[in-house]
Amino acid sequence: MAKAFPTDNPFLHGYYGPVNTEADAGHLHITGEMPRELCGTLYRNGPNPQFAPRGPYHWFGGDGMIHAFHIENGNVSYRNRWVRTPKWELENKEGEGLSGTFNNPRYSDPRIFQMNSTIANTNIVWHGGKLLALEEAHAPFSLDPASLMPVNGGYETFGDKLNGPFTAHPKLDPKTGEMVFFGYSAKGRFTKEVSIQTVTEDGQITRAEVLDGPFPSMIHDFAVTRNWIVLPIFPLTSSMERAMAGLPPFAWEPDKGTHIAFIPRNGTVADVKWISAPPSYVFHPMNHYETADGKVVVDVMKFDVAPLFPLPDGKPSSPTTPQARLFRWTFDPSGQANTFKEEQLDDRAGEFPRFDERFCMSDYRHGWIVAGNVVDTRTGEPRMDGITHYDLKTGKNEAFAGEQADRFGEPIFVPRSDDAPEGDGWVLTVVWRGKEGRSDLAVFEATDIAKGPVALAHLSTKVPAGFHGNWRPGPL
Repeated sequence: MAKAFPTDNPFLHGYYGPVNTEADAGHLHITGEMPRELCGTLYRNGPNPQFAPRGPYHWFGGDGMIHAFHIENGNVSYRNRWVRTPKWELENKEGEGLSGTFNNPRYSDPRIFQMNSTIANTNIVWHGGKLLALEEAHAPFSLDPASLMPVNGGYETFGDKLNGPFTAHPKLDPKTGEMVFFGYSAKGRFTKEVSIQTVTEDGQITRAEVLDGPFPSMIHDFAVTRNWIVLPIFPLTSSMERAMAGLPPFAWEPDKGTHIAFIPRNGTVADVKWISAPPSYVFHPMNHYETADGKVVVDVMKFDVAPLFPLPDGKPSSPTTPQARLFRWTFDPSGQANTFKEEQLDDRAGEFPRFDERFCMSDYRHGWIVAGNVVDTRTGEPRMDGITHYDLKTGKNEAFAGEQADRFGEPIFVPRSDDAPEGDGWVLTVVWRGKEGRSDLAVFEATDIAKGPVALAHLSTKVPAGFHGNWRPGPL
C-alpha cells in the first residue's frame, strides 16, 4: 500500500513536492506573442518520486519525470510522464516504494538493489536521432520523443559497447557530432575509477578507457575542448563503508583537495596530466575552450563547499548554505607548472549555467544562469531571483526577476535559426508561481532578458523543482 510522504523532509513539499499525475494538454493558454519561428520541443527532467522512499530522502534520489513543451505555429502543448525504468515498473506493480536514496543497500529491497536500475532523473539529450534520459550511475534510457514511453526496453548501450555508467552531462561536439562522456564509479559502486568514452553521431563507440582516480568522488560534470577532456575530481567522496553504517554515502572531505585530469582527445588515459587545486565543488561549467596560444579556459559556477551534502559523520559541511558564483579558470596543460589562474566574473549567487550550444568548445560571448542560491539545505527553500544574461565580451550583465515567490528553472537557449549569430534567439525556462501553486513556460529574447518574457504558456498544474533540459528542433 502506498504510504504518505514524510512531513519532515523539505524536498518532498512546496516547490520540491512531487506531482502524482501524468497529464496531456493540447493547447496551453498563452499571454503575449509566442514567436512563430519557434518550432520544437523543450524537454525538462527532474526528480519526482512515485512513492515515499525508504530511509532518508535526498533530492537527487527521486524517480525521473519528463515535462515536454512542444511549440509549433504559435501553439504550445504539454505532456509529462514518469520515466518507466525497471525500478519504477517494479514499485508501480507493488504499489509502494522499495528503495533507499542512491539505491542504498541498507534500505533497499534486495530485488531493487540487485536490478541496479537507473532513475534517469537528471538530464535529457537528443543525439543521433534518439532522446536519452540520463542520470550519472547507469546507461542512458531511450524514450520516444512524442509519447515519452521507453524505446526497445529503454536502456541504450550502443550495441552493447557501453562500458559502465554514463554521465548526466555528455558533451556534444557541434563540428563532428561526436558525443564525449564519462562515468564515475566505473568498476563498481563507490570505486575510484572513471570511464572515458566517445560515441559517433550514428551510435558507434570509438573510445572506451578507464582512468584511475585519486579517490572515489561524485563527479557531476566535466569539460571538453578541441584537444582535451578535462575531468575534475572534487573532494565530495563516496564510501560503501559509510553507507552500510548508516552514515552519508556521499560526504564533503576538503582535506583531499581538488585534482583535475587533462586527457588528450587524440591520446589515451596513459597521457593524462594532473593539476591540483584548492578544495571546491563545481556542479556545472558554462562553456570551455582553448585560446590561440593553447591555454584551456573553463567557466564554472564554483562552490567553496559542496552544497546538499554533509561531512562524513553526518554533520553539516557549512554553517550557512553554500553559494556558487561564476569564475573563469585558465590552465596551461602544455606548460610545466602545476597551477591555474582563477578570476571571479560576478559576485551574485547562481546556478544552472547555459550558453549557445552551437559554440560549445569555442570562444563565446553569451551565457545565462538562474541567479540566486540553489537551495537552503535546512528548509528546502530555494532562493532563485530570476534569470541573468552575461555578455562576457563587454563584462555587462542584465537580469529579470519575477514575484518574490516565483522560482526559475534552468535557462535554455534556442537559436532563431541554425545559422543565426551567437545569442540571436530565445531563452526558455519553466517558472513556478509560488503564490498560485502552478507553473508557466516563459520565453525571453535571449539578449534582452531585462524586459521580461515575450510570451508565457500557462499550466494549471505544477512542474516541480528539477534539473536539466534541452531543445529538440522540428515537429514531433
